[in-house]
Amino acid sequence: QMPEGLLMYSCIIADIIRKFSVANSISVLGDVTYGACCIDDLGAKALGADLLVHYGHSCLVPLTTTAIPCLYVFVEIRVDVEHLVESFCKTCEVGTRVHVMGTVQFRPAVAEAAKMLNERERPATIPQAKPLSPGEVLGCTAPANLGQVDETEKKSSCEKGTCTDGGCTTSSNKGTSDQHQLPSTTHVMLFIADGRFHLEAAMIANPTLRALRYDPYSKSLTDEKYETEKMKSIRQNAIHRAMEPTVHTYGIILGTLGRQGNPAILGNVRQLLRKHGKKYFVLLLSEIFPKKLDMFPDVDVWVQIACPRLSVDWGHFFTKPVLSAYELNVALGEEKFRDVYPMDFYKAGSGTWSNYHDSNRSRSIQNDEAKVSVS
Repeated sequence: QMPEGLLMYSCIIADIIRKFSVANSISVLGDVTYGACCIDDLGAKALGADLLVHYGHSCLVPLTTTAIPCLYVFVEIRVDVEHLVESFCKTCEVGTRVHVMGTVQFRPAVAEAAKMLNERERPATIPQAKPLSPGEVLGCTAPANLGQVDETEKKSSCEKGTCTDGGCTTSSNKGTSDQHQLPSTTHVMLFIADGRFHLEAAMIANPTLRALRYDPYSKSLTDEKYETEKMKSIRQNAIHRAMEPTVHTYGIILGTLGRQGNPAILGNVRQLLRKHGKKYFVLLLSEIFPKKLDMFPDVDVWVQIACPRLSVDWGHFFTKPVLSAYELNVALGEEKFRDVYPMDFYKAGSGTWSNYHDSNRSRSIQNDEAKVSVS
């Protein structure tokens, strides 16, 4: 199984495996593979495979939960790190604190770039959203709270008169705030990727941070923007529609594209809806499109357990509200709508809507009247 960009090599690799291993037959899975969450061990098992080799993504779904043994093959793409660092240094002055991240295939470049930036007097860190690798960002999971100011930085910015805290007595700004906020240029996010999807997750999780993206193919460094407030307004509107008294029927979508849908989260969602006396049914879908859901006119609200970004990026194109599990918690009053929209679907220590919450690690429904597991 390979992501789209590597499928061109699949037949060659299959021939190599056939010649140098004891494998009798090799199948190349042709379904779309968006990320590590799409590992299709169930499809491979249905084909009679004894082993699934998954190329290009990190080990996101634990091997202890897959239906057949799986082998993750990481792919590294070389980057002209010297050009990357030089481009950044021409853009940001000495002393700029930089948080270096990227997609998993550029992980070695992230580490090398951080080292070189420290040598060029741009203090660099590699943030981590555990259990992901340091610097690794998914479309639904990214490190948050980057750019928080320590006491030394507070004092330095106040003395220079650059502190934006209205309550700071040493700054020219006066007010009642007891928090210090440095200008957005003091801390910068440097993201290595050839697209925006993963970067947007980091920008959503860190809305005040300036974002620079380095494309290793075009060798360009660009200043990126994201309309966070507009996105939050759209999602709040969908949540408010789901709270209307005319809402009676919920449709729960469990994503079947690889391992996108976690049955344990499905169990939590069903318990939550029963707790609030809501009528619901479960629908299995590999991909979610507006025309598919329009075939169910009696459904008032959809809750999708697949990819949170489907709701964030595409939810407003659907006729009825399409909520993520987090948004359902907000709509039912179990969770407040956060100032910083959570990008934590595969982050440890997150809410019951996330895959690594203690109740969801087993990927099977617990304490439910109709237990279901994918195996």
